[in-house]
Amino acid sequence: MAGRWPGLLFGILIGHSYDRGAGHTFSKNENKLEGLQSEFSNATFLVMGKLAKSDGRVNDRELDLARNIMSRLGLNEDQRLEAMRLFSEGKQDDFNIVPILESLKQLIGRRHALSQFFLETQLSLAYADGALNSGEKKVLQRICANLGINKIQFEIINKRVTAQFNFQRYRQQKASSSSTGQLNDAYTILDVQKSDSDLDIKKAYRKLMNQHHPDKLVARGLPPEMQVLAKEKSQEIQQAYTLIRKSRKA
Repeated sequence: MAGRWPGLLFGILIGHSYDRGAGHTFSKNENKLEGLQSEFSNATFLVMGKLAKSDGRVNDRELDLARNIMSRLGLNEDQRLEAMRLFSEGKQDDFNIVPILESLKQLIGRRHALSQFFLETQLSLAYADGALNSGEKKVLQRICANLGINKIQFEIINKRVTAQFNFQRYRQQKASSSSTGQLNDAYTILDVQKSDSDLDIKKAYRKLMNQHHPDKLVARGLPPEMQVLAKEKSQEIQQAYTLIRKSRKA
């Protein structure tokens, strides 16, 4: 405006150019996010199939859990059929999960929470029959190697997943909230010790909740339909923290 009409026209042109550039960047980022979400979803069901068949056959409990996960995701008929197709493809003896994991890792980049969430989901299926067999361990090791999850991180996540299974079993059996086993699992879920201070436990709780926050995970590239799984994990973490707090006040 200081340059009157020439200045006004110049400002309009600059503003228009900026808007076009910003719009192009937003569109590009949105496409990247959608690409990651699609790849994450495909990889989830392909690797599930590979994991289920890793011991030579798919047992009923593994198949039921895979179907249960698909049901909890609220997939429509077309999505469910595609998920089953991918699961069946992953079950093939000659199916190689390395390319799909490498592609997923490239898209995930430094979004470590997504890599860990992917591993947690696969571990949930692996424990469907109660324990990890040698074939499942090899597939899980491959997942960790390709997604950049080290041994220490795997052990922490593995302990948390098993503790969550036990913790929910206690709740389903309506065990006493003072149950020693349930309380021990609660500490394991948060990856803390009974000797830790209230402040340290609260910090660990907040860190885990931040990592598993459904909206944040979707913003990072988690498929929207998998938001329900993130919500379930957040609720389990919250239940574990509540139990620890109650036990310390008793």
